[in-house]
Amino acid sequence: MKPVLFLLAAALPLCAQVKFTQSPDHIEIEIDGKPFSTFYIAGDAPKPYMAPLRSADGVVMTRRFPMEKVEGETRDHPHHRGLWFTHGAVNKLDYWMNEKGARGLHGQVKLEKVQQLKGGKKQGTLRASFIWETDKNAPLLRENRVMTFYSDPKLRIIDFDATLTALDKATFGDTKEGFFAIRLRDEMREVKGTGKLTASDGKTGMKQVWGAAFPWVDYSGTLEGKKLGVAIFDHPKSFRHPTYWHARDYGLFAANPFGLHDFLRDKTKDGSYTLEKGQSIRFIFRVVIHPGDTAEAEVAKLYDAWAKTRK
Repeated sequence: MKPVLFLLAAALPLCAQVKFTQSPDHIEIEIDGKPFSTFYIAGDAPKPYMAPLRSADGVVMTRRFPMEKVEGETRDHPHHRGLWFTHGAVNKLDYWMNEKGARGLHGQVKLEKVQQLKGGKKQGTLRASFIWETDKNAPLLRENRVMTFYSDPKLRIIDFDATLTALDKATFGDTKEGFFAIRLRDEMREVKGTGKLTASDGKTGMKQVWGAAFPWVDYSGTLEGKKLGVAIFDHPKSFRHPTYWHARDYGLFAANPFGLHDFLRDKTKDGSYTLEKGQSIRFIFRVVIHPGDTAEAEVAKLYDAWAKTRK
């Protein structure tokens, strides 16, 4: 299916605090007059992704590889592209590790159309649809995605709301390889870095966070001499709330509601889920990039305020 591009509202008034500029294969996102990120919607990558993510004061939070090669930076897991949303087993096709040369059978996620780009003084909204195609280029799922970005002097916030609708029968397999993910800079690692994972109940470190279910998790550390963090929130109305976490000490930070037998280390558990043709599931996440550590940023209060909103 060929992508249909609508070049919408690229030039917004100078007073706009959230601004979008669209090109054929990407959308630039600017907040408060400064670049925040680029959303790649077409091109060589087998999925849409957003990179890099920046803090309010401009510090890059995400690893540059594989989009760029930075001296001294790790080059493992080339499918880890900034912020992305795919799964490792849908009808036994891999949409997670699906870069060129990867083993096994892969699917790919292609842009269908950009439906709305609306900037504004306080927030901006990006609406787009994508088709999850099989290894034979047949449409399997339609993803309707809404991302909302906010103006804030200290925080960078992304609201992510995606509905997946089956165009044919689709089974999300039980695997840890997924789902809503961010790959952070090496300096944010718990191993050989300054990072620390903190869960909503106060548990810290990968050994206590990985494979457990929490409404939110924060990954904080020091970058360029500044204490910074990234939190992922899972909304109470999101599918299988509270989600499980595929959060690693080397900088992978992912929410995944499907990988129960991996996460619980119990082969009798089955986290798979089947959509019949026409059925849908909805995922609602928020990403907050903040100054300070988890406590200083009052991440728990930020989550509680957001979770009470009706979605």
